[in-house]
Amino acid sequence: MKAIGYRKSLPIGDPDALLAVELPDPEPGPHDLLVEVMGGSVNPVDVKVRMRAEPESGHRILGFDAAGIVRAVGSGVARFRPGDEVYYAGDIGRTGTNAQLHVVDERIVGRKPRRLDWAAAAALPLTAITAWEMLFDCFDLVEGEGGGDALLAIGGAGGVGSILIQLAKALTGLRVVATASRAESRDWCLRMGADAVIDHTQDMRAQLVEMGVTPRYVAALSGSDRHFGSIVELIAPRGEIALIDDPQELDIAKIKPKALSFHWEFMFARPAFETDDMDTQHRLLMRVADLIDDGRVAGTATRNLGPLSVETLKEGHRLQESGRAIGKTVFEALS
Repeated sequence: MKAIGYRKSLPIGDPDALLAVELPDPEPGPHDLLVEVMGGSVNPVDVKVRMRAEPESGHRILGFDAAGIVRAVGSGVARFRPGDEVYYAGDIGRTGTNAQLHVVDERIVGRKPRRLDWAAAAALPLTAITAWEMLFDCFDLVEGEGGGDALLAIGGAGGVGSILIQLAKALTGLRVVATASRAESRDWCLRMGADAVIDHTQDMRAQLVEMGVTPRYVAALSGSDRHFGSIVELIAPRGEIALIDDPQELDIAKIKPKALSFHWEFMFARPAFETDDMDTQHRLLMRVADLIDDGRVAGTATRNLGPLSVETLKEGHRLQESGRAIGKTVFEALS
């Protein structure tokens, strides 16, 4: 099969940063689906892995999000069968989805939303799982509750923020305030359903005070090291903070006076450790597909780069590295 990977950690402008490779067709294990990949997307983790995890030998294939058609199933598979249309975010410890064929554990796979095409469906799995786990695992929210409390989503126009805003509005009673620093990202957050948007390059606490909002929940989706002091100042006592990025250093002692709770969200933890509740990701992806098909949640793809190739994948990585991407950048099948 054809695939795209990297041999050395190189800047994306280097001609060898990403390379086309030919690999044997993968074989599904007992719990695996063999999927023909029809659409994919790029995420911050793709860039992080490419630049930090040099392969010990040969190539590493990146890509985590995928939407595609099940072509074969392992002996223990019970949820899907050949011909099913699925979407998923994969496992950071396994070969990625930037390929024609991919194997994935059925316990982290959901049915593809019918209302979305392949590429648009592939925009959602990683970010939807991340957002869902922040809301319902980290913050321990209950669907239908949260009235009177507020959620601040820092970096609300990114991939995770785009779906986090929507899930919070569709499934909880939270007031959602997003942050954005440009007119186009502000408009996108409002389109996703944010009740209000503030500028994270300005004094966030002052802006929230002017609005009469003291968030109980803060989802720090980007720039956590820069914003951490402000988060501690603006959040309500006994509030909850969840991070997804990789700050080099945080003074965690700052959260003690307000008795704040601190959470790391990493959606690959369940598949990486094959936790007993690993199929939570299957079930939540099924729910998200229903929400999409019912019109309660919208897709988050903003740019389709066409069929996956070395050049289109490089363009996707460049957009991700720019820090200015809004929503999700997606691809169609590798030909």
